[in-house]
Amino acid sequence: MTSTSAPQTHGGVGTAAPAVRAEGVSKVYGTGDAAVHALRGVDVAFDAGAFTAIMGPSGSGKSTLLHCLAGLDVVSGGRVFLGETDIGALNDRRLTLLRRERAGFVFQAFNLLPTLTAEQNILLPLDLAGRRVDRAWFDQVVATVGLRDRLRHRPAELSGGQQQRVACARALVARPEVIFADEPTGNLDSRAGAEVLGFLRASVRELGQTIVMVTHDPVAASYADRVVFLRDGRIVDELFDPVPASVLDRLAALEG
Repeated sequence: MTSTSAPQTHGGVGTAAPAVRAEGVSKVYGTGDAAVHALRGVDVAFDAGAFTAIMGPSGSGKSTLLHCLAGLDVVSGGRVFLGETDIGALNDRRLTLLRRERAGFVFQAFNLLPTLTAEQNILLPLDLAGRRVDRAWFDQVVATVGLRDRLRHRPAELSGGQQQRVACARALVARPEVIFADEPTGNLDSRAGAEVLGFLRASVRELGQTIVMVTHDPVAASYADRVVFLRDGRIVDELFDPVPASVLDRLAALEG
């Protein structure tokens, strides 16, 4: 089971403090007989500089947990920390700034602006925040994402895999503490999905990024360092150094 404080160390993964953690987090939608308990007292920590996948059967609460960790949804009980910041204690303005400056997001939909080039889409968060571009870091991200020769292309001129890699680079360029990815390969074929997952893993190993990803795909989960499993809104298992077969076995046990 997962720790509520210091993260686990395995296969070289582990730091003095987690990048993000949940303490006794619950999430309830609705009231009375119509109440849906999406999360039930979740305690989990995610290592800095690691790639963690969150999995579980449909309705297990995995996307709800990701959204609560990212400050996109408000918890009903418990606390969420990004680093040492209790995000539940922030007002709307400070929470918006935290999401802009300390978190990155990659979703199933690419969410690129069609009138902007790939480079302009990547730099958009910095433009909106009024921040200067660190060109050395931008060049390193672009080299990792492998889109140097596509920077002047607009989204319609890119493949699905290339568009999602632009979205990943956009998340990385602001140097967030954590990237939250919700089914990032859900709209991609297997080849394009492998490109994106390979990039995400490279961003962890080569750039020191922290990634927390929700997925239903055992192959996608096998790119992670660790898989956390939910069922009925609770953390029920975890797996280190996953391969597709071991992930499938754990999922089958949860759904059995």
